[in-house]
This record gives sequence, structure tokens and C-alpha cells, in this order.
Amino acid sequence: MVDTDSIVFGAAGFIGRSLVAELLRNGHTVAAAVRSGSRERLRTWLIDEGVDQGQLTIVDTDIAQPDLALRGTIEGVRDVYNAAALMKFGLQAEEARRVNVTGALHVLTWASRQPELRRVVHITGYGSTVEGGLERDYRNGAYGASKLEADTALRELAVAQRIPLTIANPATVLGPGQYFGLGEVVDNLWKGKLPALPGRSDTFVPVVDINYVVRFLAGLPTLPDTSGKAYTLLDAATPDLPDLIRLIAEHLHVPAPRFRIPVALLRALPRALTQADPESLVFLSSDRYDTTAADEVAQRLDIVHPPVDDLLRSWADGIVATRFGAESASATAGFRDGTWVSGDTRDPKYVLLHGLPIDSDSWNDVVRQLDAPVLAADLPGVGRSAQRPDAMADWLDELMATVRTRPVLVAHSLGTEPAVRYALRHPDRISRLVLISPAFLQSRASWLTRSRIIAEVMKRLPAAKLAEQLGVPNSPAIESAAANLHRPGVARRTVAALAAASAPRNRTALTAELSQLRVPFDIIAGSDDPITAPITHPVTIIDGTGHYPQLTHPDVIASLLRSAGNRAAASEGSVTAVG
Repeated sequence: MVDTDSIVFGAAGFIGRSLVAELLRNGHTVAAAVRSGSRERLRTWLIDEGVDQGQLTIVDTDIAQPDLALRGTIEGVRDVYNAAALMKFGLQAEEARRVNVTGALHVLTWASRQPELRRVVHITGYGSTVEGGLERDYRNGAYGASKLEADTALRELAVAQRIPLTIANPATVLGPGQYFGLGEVVDNLWKGKLPALPGRSDTFVPVVDINYVVRFLAGLPTLPDTSGKAYTLLDAATPDLPDLIRLIAEHLHVPAPRFRIPVALLRALPRALTQADPESLVFLSSDRYDTTAADEVAQRLDIVHPPVDDLLRSWADGIVATRFGAESASATAGFRDGTWVSGDTRDPKYVLLHGLPIDSDSWNDVVRQLDAPVLAADLPGVGRSAQRPDAMADWLDELMATVRTRPVLVAHSLGTEPAVRYALRHPDRISRLVLISPAFLQSRASWLTRSRIIAEVMKRLPAAKLAEQLGVPNSPAIESAAANLHRPGVARRTVAALAAASAPRNRTALTAELSQLRVPFDIIAGSDDPITAPITHPVTIIDGTGHYPQLTHPDVIASLLRSAGNRAAASEGSVTAVG
């Protein structure tokens, strides 16, 4: 037997899991009803969010079954939330109706039998609030049509059986992990695959913050007069679609589409040409929505929308950081004035600069073992960072401007150039310098070889091939590097940066500057890619690796960096002349 005051169906989904977290944080006992196989996914997400699961019970369900396939008895339920739905385009009508219509009716019927029932809250789409809905014809898309059919059927059943039902109609809900619909547009924008924007100048695709939505949902049952009503949840300050995309493009430092294509024309053209899902075109309209009733409820619940511009920027950062959901990513990752940064920008113990052709994700396996605040960034013009007209030195000055600690500055490969010059100019701003596979001290021939590898990558070679040519295992870091190199202009800029770094004059100047440093420094290299310049400074050699030891031996690199950090802490406050 499960004794709980709230049950959430679809609890492992995007809205459902956040609603479970909100209810638990508010002190509720919660039954999370999930499809078989989703238990661990929900628990892992809640752990990552720091949610106490002491008042949580997870139960398996199949809402397409009349009894919901719930095992055992669930007692004490006052509030029933249905966030379960098949949410994707391309569904067959029967498949969509099975869950989105029949399943929703099963949940409502089950809820009506709960003796302590206070409220049923059903979550659907904002299109049903427009006269006639967005589309009711299944031939134009089973997802939207099934949601609209369910809306009518649920209202009729609730009235007939006097079930206290409230319907919430959220627009495009934005938050970490949401990629449906508008997310695909942003992903294509980032990858340079959005030559034109669908719709008109006044096309309106409203958005709403996930935290606003779940706080609203959790509060509805506490307000008796919200029973029997429906509420449209969206931020009326959402820019029209062209302005919305322009805002995101400026944040990502990519070009916004200059042209628009009417929806009627997109419908007529082959999908192979437009790359547009016909079902998604239903949502491209100029309709506006009355949010007066929802705004009044939000005011009573003391809920406000976050600034929509900030919401759009942070959500776009998440799409880039996770490569459209392919990988998990740090919540701190995002753009800062065109530079891709992650970690602690104020009090890091380590600042990490990558080499080429990889990006700052190449440090991820090392960072997990450091157990200390870290700041990592993509070099300008490569990885995810935008091009800059100023010098690399100015870029690093700007990156370090917010740092209040004296961190260990760690640089790999090409990243060692700005690191050495920063240490030379600002010996008081860092406690130690660690150079890993410093390009200017290694064979110039190997760098020319790497340039040719990048040139090959410009032919859209897969990540596995890039890993093979670099002599490292394939990994999320290599997948990230390959994805970046496939974006317009990045591979070309990477080759140019490698060529500039290998110039003899630059190598000679950096070697001379190394001898002038007034901060302690360490040099690390792989046995298969040794230091070839005539220097007297000791070099730590890692056996059995080449140019990318942080990818092949992250545990060894992490251990060496911890040692460097400990030595830096022991001598904190001193500036030592190092020959």
C-alpha cells in the first residue's frame, strides 16, 4: 500500500519530473507514476537536482490500460496530476489517441474513485485555447489533434461526473532538457542549417519557464475557485519568432536567417528540401492568447515570469552544451560575451585552456577527479567561442577579469601560448602555471600533420575517424570537437590557428619568454610526443601517450594537477623567480 497526498502521472517526463521535485520541496508525499523502465532515470535526475526523495514512492503504470496497470493500493490521494503524453511528431493516429486521449480519460476516471480527491490537474497544449484549436484534423498531425480531442473529452467527462478538473495549457515550456519543437530550430541555427525562417514577421511561438509552470501547477489545488477552469500559461512578453531567433543568434554569435518562407509554401515543398516537419508548421501562426485568468492566479500564488530574454539565452546555452541532448552538461556552461565558459568564473582553483582541434570539454574527465572549483573556456574563434578582432592576450585578460583567486593556470597545446604570455604579464594573478604538450616546444612537423588532419575533418568525417587520427579513444569530448569542426568556418579557423602557432618566429619568441617567467611552472608531455626544444627545465613524461594525455590518461593528469595545486597553496603569497 502506498499512502500519498499527490500522484503525478508521466513523472519521468520533462514537466512531470520538475513537478515531482516542486511537490517534494513543498513537503508533499508524492507517488511518481512512470512507464516501466523509467524509474532510474527519474531518480538520477532528482539526485542531480539535489531533491530529497524521502517522501517519494515510484510506481509503474500504463495509462493506456483501464486500471492504469498500477500494482497495489494507493491511498490518501488528494491531488492527481496528469503530465503523461506521447509528445512527438509523426505519430500514427491510433498510437497518439491510445495515450493522449484514452489514457487521459483513464487517469480522470481512476482519480474520480479516490475518496479524498481534491483536484485533478491535466496538462495539455496551448493550442486548444484558440477558437477551433490549432488543428483538429488527424491528417495534419496526430500529436496536436489528439491533445485537442482529449481536451474536449476530459471537460465533458468531468462535468458529467462532477470531477474537480483543472486544465493547464502551457505554451513551449523552456528549461534544461527541453528540445522539442522550437529546440530543433535553435539547434539548426547553431549548426548553420537554418538558411530561412518559416512564417511571417508576426509569427508568434510563445514560451514559458518550466519553474513558473510547475509552481503554477502545484498551487492550483490550493485555490478552490480554480476547479472547472482552464489556464493558458505563457509569457506574453515572448518576442515574435523572427525577433526571438535574432536574439538567440546574437547570443550564440551566429548569423540569423535573413529570409522568411511562408508556411503555405513550406507545406507545398518537399520535406527533403525544406527539412521542416509538416506537423510542426501547425504551430506557426500569428494567434495571440488571453492570459488574464492565469495572470491573476499567478499573482495570488506569488509567481512571476523570469525575464524572457534571459530565459531564451540560458535555454539556448543548454542546447549547445548538451549537443541537443546527446550528452549531459554542466549547468554553468554557456556563453559570456561570445566566449564559451563553464565552471566557476569567480573563485576557481584551476583555470583550464585547451589545445586544438579539441575544445574545453576535453578536460571533463580530469575535472571530475579534481574535486575543486574549475574554470574552463573555449579559445576564441574555435570550439564554440566566437571570433574576436583583438589578440589572444586580450581575450585571456578578459576571461580572468572576474577571477578573485590566484588559480593554477593549466594550458594544453595551442593554449600554452596565451597562458605563458598571461603569466609573464600578470605573475601576481596566478599561483602556478602548468603546460601540457606545449606546442612551441614540440616538433613543428607534428603540428603541420595536425593541420592536415583538421583539413580532412572539414570533409565531415565522423568523430570516430577524428579520434583515430589523433590517436585517442573516441569519447564525448571528441564528439564535441567533431561537432564544432563541422560548423561553418570553425575548421578553417582551426587550421589557420595551427599554422600561425607553428610559425618559427612565434615558437622562438615563446621559448625565450618561458625563461623570463616569475611564477613557478611545470611542463608535462607524453612519451610519444616529446619536447624537442633545447630547454633545461625538467619535464614530467607520461609513458604510453601522445599529444593529448588529458584524453588518454585523465587520472594521471588530475593527479599531477592536484600536486601542482598543493604546491601552489603551500607557497601562496610568494612570487618566485624560476630559471
